[in-house]
This record gives sequence, structure tokens and C-alpha cells, in this order.
Amino acid sequence: MKPVNAPKIAIVLPAYNEEATLADTMIAFHKELPSAALYVIDNNSRDATNTIATSTLRELGCPGAVLTEKRQGKGNALRRAFMEIDADIYVLSDADMTYPADRVHDLIQPVLAGKADMTVGDRHSGGHYAQENDRPLHGFGNALVQGMVNRFFSAKLADIMSGYRVFNRRFVKSYPILVEGFQIETDMTLHALHQRFRIVEVPVEYKDRPAGSVSKLQTLPDGARVLFTIAQILRYYRPLFFFGTLAVVFASLSVLIAIPVFDDWIRYRYIYHVPLAILSSAVSVAAMMILGVGLILDTVVHQERMAAERFLLRSVNDERRLESR
Repeated sequence: MKPVNAPKIAIVLPAYNEEATLADTMIAFHKELPSAALYVIDNNSRDATNTIATSTLRELGCPGAVLTEKRQGKGNALRRAFMEIDADIYVLSDADMTYPADRVHDLIQPVLAGKADMTVGDRHSGGHYAQENDRPLHGFGNALVQGMVNRFFSAKLADIMSGYRVFNRRFVKSYPILVEGFQIETDMTLHALHQRFRIVEVPVEYKDRPAGSVSKLQTLPDGARVLFTIAQILRYYRPLFFFGTLAVVFASLSVLIAIPVFDDWIRYRYIYHVPLAILSSAVSVAAMMILGVGLILDTVVHQERMAAERFLLRSVNDERRLESR
């Protein structure tokens, strides 16, 4: 029987055309957490995903629901889940049997113990992802984003893009989901680092999709999204570095354009390349404006972090007042 003070656990499974693996995934997690509520987010599936989710939920007899999100994208599906579901602990996994349900206890334990706000199932430390992944460009993209995130946030994370995670309520209810697609995992990690949430990585096994299950990832489009994500990391979280680098590029370009102008002045004490002088001046003004934008946005980011800290402090105080009643 479930203890009176036991935390409410919600298992969240975003699903898009996962009829081949969804039932097995639901059964596996229910076996490990029989008292947890099970939620499947049907993200506009065109196969029998919704029907299978509904029937499996009924057969298991566990609390939960099948939610429908018509806006395509894993980010949209999780936004719907986090808005609709109320729990103390949130377990997130893909519905394709690639993550081991029996390791969910290891992921939950640091959150329950108050040692982490988010735990991540690390696919890389044990070498399982490298063995199972047959798309080298995806591995390269993972490594590229991981290196950028660790460098700019002084972190030592091994798996930025894992889809196997556990969150506490404080993280979920303070996380604004603004991305729509598969970059949601990277965005979660960035939010946690930016707002100084505690992250614990737990090495887990990973296996490729079983036969009959088709991945939704596409190498070239997803590779482009990786590059875009890197640019977004800098633009949103390190605006002074991003715009400062652009300002240096424009300033250097201004100097290169002005070389013939300087040569005219040194030789003849007269400027013959007037159009180049005007262009160089315009580019240098653009460089100063870009730097100004970077300084302003850096101040805005700092103010936003202060507001987020105040929100978290209020949330902690509210939770303590509720617990004391």
C-alpha cells in the first residue's frame, strides 16, 4: 500500500507514431513504479499510438491519462505535459524502448534525497551509445554541443541530449518551454545550468530501437538544428560573448576595408578611395552598435536571472509553509 506521505510520481512518455514499442515501454515502467501515474502524450500520431496507449493504460489499471498535443514537436508535447500534470517527481523517457526502465530508481533517488533537481540518464560514460548508434554524424553533433555547453558554463556533463530524465516539481514549474522540437533536451540542460539547478548524471544502458520501430531523427536537418542550437546557446545565454565576437569581426572588416584609405593618406595626404572610406566608417559604426546591443542584452540576462532567483525563493517558502500546516 502506498505510504501517506509518499511523493506523487508521474511518468511522462511523449509519443509520435510509436505503436511498435509504446505498450512494452508503458508495461516496463509500470512494473518498476506501480503506484506512479502514467501519462502518454500523443503528439499528433498517425498510427495506432493513441489506441494502444488508452487500452494499455486501462489494462494496467494505474492512474494517468493519454494527452493529445496536435502541435508537432517533442517540446510542444512536454509543454502540454508540464502544464497539465501535477506531481512531486516527474520521470521523462522516450517511448521506444531505448532506455532501461529498471534504472528509474537510480535516477529518482538523488531527487528524492534532495541532492538533485534534475537527474540525467547518461548514455555515453559506459560506451553504450557509441556501440548502438549507427549514425556517426549524430554522435559528432552530440559531442559538439556537449563541448560548447561545458566550455561556456564551466560544466562537466557527459550527456547533454539524453531523453531519460527525472525532475523535481520546482524545476518543472519554473521551466519555460520555448522550443518545439528535439532540441528540448539541450534546452533543459541549458536552463538548469543557467539557473544553477543541481544536475546529477547517472550512467545507464542504451540500446537502439527494436526492429519495426523507426527513428524520427534525420541526419542533415537535425545537424542543421545542432548548429542553430549552438548559435542560440551563445545568443541567449552568453549575449556579450556572441555580440562581442560579431563586433570584433565587423571592426576587423572595417580595418581591412580602410587599408587603401590609410595608404592614400600616408602617401599623398589625400584620400582618393572615398567610397571605401565611407564604407569602412559605416562598418565600424555597425561594430560599435553590435557591441552596445551585447552590453544591453547582457544586463537583461542578469536581471532575468535575479528575477528567477526571487521566484525560486518564493516557491521554496510557499512549499515550506504548506508542509508546516
